Amino acid sequence: MSRCAIIATALAAVVLPFAAQAQDMAIINATVAIGDGSAPVEGATVVVRAGKVVAAGAGIAVPAGVQTIDGTGKWVTPGLFSAATDLGLWDVEAVDDSNDLEAEDSPFNAALDVVPALNPSSQHIAISRAGGVTRASVAPFNGKSIFAGQGAVIDLANDAAMVMKPRAFQFVELGEAGAKLAGGSRVAAHVALRNALREAKEASALPAGAQRQSDAMLTRADALALAKVLDGSEALYVGVERAADIRAVLALKSEFPALRLVLIGAAEGWLVASDIAAAGVPVITMPLRDLPAQFEMLAATQSNVGRMKQAGVKVAIGMFTGGNQPRYAPQQAGNLVALSKLPGAAGLTWGEAFAAISSVPAEISGFGGKAGVLAPGAVGDVVLWDGDPLELSSAPVDVWIDGVKQPLENHQTRLRDRYKDLDREYLPKAYDW
Repeated sequence: MSRCAIIATALAAVVLPFAAQAQDMAIINATVAIGDGSAPVEGATVVVRAGKVVAAGAGIAVPAGVQTIDGTGKWVTPGLFSAATDLGLWDVEAVDDSNDLEAEDSPFNAALDVVPALNPSSQHIAISRAGGVTRASVAPFNGKSIFAGQGAVIDLANDAAMVMKPRAFQFVELGEAGAKLAGGSRVAAHVALRNALREAKEASALPAGAQRQSDAMLTRADALALAKVLDGSEALYVGVERAADIRAVLALKSEFPALRLVLIGAAEGWLVASDIAAAGVPVITMPLRDLPAQFEMLAATQSNVGRMKQAGVKVAIGMFTGGNQPRYAPQQAGNLVALSKLPGAAGLTWGEAFAAISSVPAEISGFGGKAGVLAPGAVGDVVLWDGDPLELSSAPVDVWIDGVKQPLENHQTRLRDRYKDLDREYLPKAYDW
């Protein structure tokens, strides 16, 4: 082997750590949350073998030869599944060179794909992993089009193979934001959307190399990307808040029956919850938004999630971007549990709230029964907490992804450890108090 090849191999070993082997293990005597909406089970056991969950619950025998971890006084849950995040797409948001959230000057829009930009070494990945997040969907941001591009589903393991499902969904922005992008009106946004879908249908029907119509507004790449939305192989995530806008989005199903719609935001979703439920369309939203920050959110209420859930809507807590980090998901879910105790308010039970950050977003992302839940055959994503995970005072003790124990160290923990016991002897006098 040449000297250059040796150096390249060494660098690769540093940059991309070798994939660790999954370990067989059982956590016993713990309070276990299955993640399926049911209540936690005390004194329960979770068994993981060959990277998959084998069993979880009370009265489970540990197979011979399996490593046993005593979970007395601790909680065990599936890994959190964060929906509609910007994980891996930026390092410093204000520094354009490190930010791949949007492509304002690109001639493409719907064809844009987040996968080539995803950075498994991002500190945001490491920090989220330390917070118990093991899977996520990553969405692009809009540039100058209502279409932002194609998102992906990832895992947060400490290795380079992070993409579980590329081109998992297309994101389109409607409502107030979509109106601005389309020319200043919701009317323009809906015309742009319908025209794009019709162009996509025409482009997908043409033989390779055939000439498209001269008045086509989409690039061929964008049209072919949207064809995946038309045939239902990619979900269409629609950013929308106002009740009237939600109705307009649901009406798309009558024109394009194969669409797999997912509503993002839906601050006024509770007003049309029965319509959303009847259409079988899931929602990803941020809970506890109750301020009329925009005209399209005048009816925002903290009870939005609870009321939609009561109406039969599948609701996930998500939209984790910027300062709303994925590791804050348990806090947001816990607030919905507290809300259920207020007179006149609509919140969630503990099991429902935890499912909204685990199994429900996994189902919406196409991994129902396979992620976000401690069920036989599901991925071996397990988090051991030092207390109730929906309480602010609790934190993960250990995290496994696909049965592999993950490092929890990150830039923030290193800074914490560096300054935790800082010697004040060498500080300037101004720091004396």
